[in-house]
Amino acid sequence: MAGLNDALQDLVIKKMTGAILPGNSTVEFREFDIPEPGYGEVLVATRASTICGSDIRAIYREHVGKGPEGYTPGMVAGHEPCGVIAKAGPGCRQFKEGDRVIVYHISGCGLCYNCRKGYMIACTSPLRRAYGWQRNGGMAPYILCDEKDLIALPDELTFKDGASVACGFGTAYEALEKIGIGGDDAVLVVGLGPVGLATLMLCRAMGAEKLIGVEMNDFRIDMAKDLGLLDYAFKPSDNTLSEILAVTGGHGVEKAIDCSGSDPGRQTAVRAVRDWGKVVFVGEGNTLSINPSPDMMHSQKTVFGSWVTSTWKMMDLVERLVRWGVHPGDLITDEFPLEKADAAYALMASGKCGKVAIVFPD
Repeated sequence: MAGLNDALQDLVIKKMTGAILPGNSTVEFREFDIPEPGYGEVLVATRASTICGSDIRAIYREHVGKGPEGYTPGMVAGHEPCGVIAKAGPGCRQFKEGDRVIVYHISGCGLCYNCRKGYMIACTSPLRRAYGWQRNGGMAPYILCDEKDLIALPDELTFKDGASVACGFGTAYEALEKIGIGGDDAVLVVGLGPVGLATLMLCRAMGAEKLIGVEMNDFRIDMAKDLGLLDYAFKPSDNTLSEILAVTGGHGVEKAIDCSGSDPGRQTAVRAVRDWGKVVFVGEGNTLSINPSPDMMHSQKTVFGSWVTSTWKMMDLVERLVRWGVHPGDLITDEFPLEKADAAYALMASGKCGKVAIVFPD
């Protein structure tokens, strides 16, 4: 409880520093009031907040996002926070001071069809606000959260594990649940950024027979190999498809996940899957150029789209991580204090890393 007591003492100061993203590949620090939780709200003392590729793509370099990815200038960044509840407002029914929590980063209206299914990511209400996008996020010592947006963090998982679950691992798990992963599956993952690496880690835990990766970044290929997450790794080329077929007996893989968001990467995922196989697209942006008849229809393939995850799937995931003994924080290669957030974002933008975390004192 020492960490919580320190957090409560900090509240006397009433001010905190938060990191914002102006959109020109820099980070700015501003002073914010430490918020007071209202009805159904909690104040979370941030312990870890990781950086997502979407932060780089849609906010850090320039503010290109629209709708759900429309960043409100001046908001505290960071949509992958994890921490401990420093103060609970009136009306909270499940969580209390001292509880360890993951923040599901989209706060939906709670009443629409998608919210009632737990998929606040797909809420279309004007009340929808995402942490680190349209409301203050985790790149500050404290974050004001709606109680309904919290997932309990088991004692067996660290705060860095929880931050990694908040978006990246949750996104990977949702995609894999759509296509199903079993012990007789050869699985292809295209794009080995943090979400691709998370996908490999979960596939290994789910018992996939053979794991194949396609990636151009040597650092990430080596990282996946060092973690024992790859049986075969290929770089994108005109020969990639034939190489995948060669190590699968000419049949192709049973399941493929595209995390690259690139047209060539998606083509590889679709064409590398064997007859009756399943593909899921996770990477955002760009296009897809295929010939539907030979690439999908004649081979009876199924292609899914997947976008982040739901609250109930995230609850399911953290339970399984404990059961499997899997620690998502193992993908964090670099840690920084908040005052060096500029270096953290620059490193993440370079791609010469795994997951990057801002870590706060206990």
